[in-house]
Amino acid sequence: MFDDTIEKLKKEGLYRALASRMPGNGPEIVIDGKTYLSFSSNDYLGLSRHPRLIEAGQDALKQYGAGSGASRLLSGSFLPHLTFENEISKFKNTESALLFGSGYLANLALLSALPKEGDLVLADRLNHASLMDGCRLSRATFKLFRHRDIDHLRYLLDKKSKNQKAWIISEGVFSMEGDLADLPELVSTARQFQSELIIDDAHGFGVLGKNGRGTFEHFNLERENRIEMGTLGKAAGLYGAFVAGSKSLIDYLINRAKPFIYTTSLPPAIPAMGIVALQLLSEGEALRSRLKKNQAIFYARLLKSGFSVTEGITPIIPILTGDNFKTMEFSKALFEEGLYIPAIRPPTVPGGKGRLRISLSAAHSEADIEICVKLLTKWGKHFGII
Repeated sequence: MFDDTIEKLKKEGLYRALASRMPGNGPEIVIDGKTYLSFSSNDYLGLSRHPRLIEAGQDALKQYGAGSGASRLLSGSFLPHLTFENEISKFKNTESALLFGSGYLANLALLSALPKEGDLVLADRLNHASLMDGCRLSRATFKLFRHRDIDHLRYLLDKKSKNQKAWIISEGVFSMEGDLADLPELVSTARQFQSELIIDDAHGFGVLGKNGRGTFEHFNLERENRIEMGTLGKAAGLYGAFVAGSKSLIDYLINRAKPFIYTTSLPPAIPAMGIVALQLLSEGEALRSRLKKNQAIFYARLLKSGFSVTEGITPIIPILTGDNFKTMEFSKALFEEGLYIPAIRPPTVPGGKGRLRISLSAAHSEADIEICVKLLTKWGKHFGII
């Protein structure tokens, strides 16, 4: 039944398979019994194995058990959920916040519950798949604007009917590009056209801003009225997600967002660890400084080796390879030398835009970076990337 599709994926260089992974020490991981230096994780600050998080999780498991047992509106809402949501809203400087099982669920919840039939939804064409799927579920008129192209966005808004409500959807940090949305212009445009703005800040939360509050803090826009999604599975080192915004927004989602209403809630140990994670993020200026230092070193080494990369301020560094099979072979060659950087191919990125996606962490040492760049240079020359 499925064999033809699988064979087609293999012929197109788009087939994917899972490997057995065991935890390692810091950026080292063990796959099928062999240790690899990994530049693939979104654990940007190295918090996933922090002893304070682990201790908080162990204590919560003993107190509350392993699972929550039900959705939040039945019996699945525990004290850690409520406490953590309150702490998130304080950390994000919003009125309220609501937890979700994942960033994908949170985005589906927002976009299936907020825009209505007859509304206009405008999304950056390089937004994450969860945002795109949520836009399609909204039943609103759905259009894409060119990546970070504010003029194109304004053109589309200018063409909408006079009384049509519009929603602007963008990532704060684009997960495959590593670049930032022009958030000041998005905020200004939303205000000018009386539109709503939804920002997925999964890759900005914990990383950007003096206090790690994300892209809004980075641009000094925290006082703006906003609807923001953030994940716990990246810089916070955990799992799950949240939506932060006004109290009325959160009350509405509790009553209307199906991915919240009909999903078993996060195990209580997750928000219990989340409370500690927010403390670590608040205290994490030194980790963010180390991450920025690693970024600067990495970019300098790549440029010296001849790679065509644009220095940015995020830990996501794409090395464009183009062809699907070349991308896979590049990744495979690195893997065989003990370096794990997965191949990114369509539909995760547009056709012809295959790449290696490098994720830096504060846990990487300068020696790790040297090894990575050395192997990237060796095989980049071999495959004609540089």
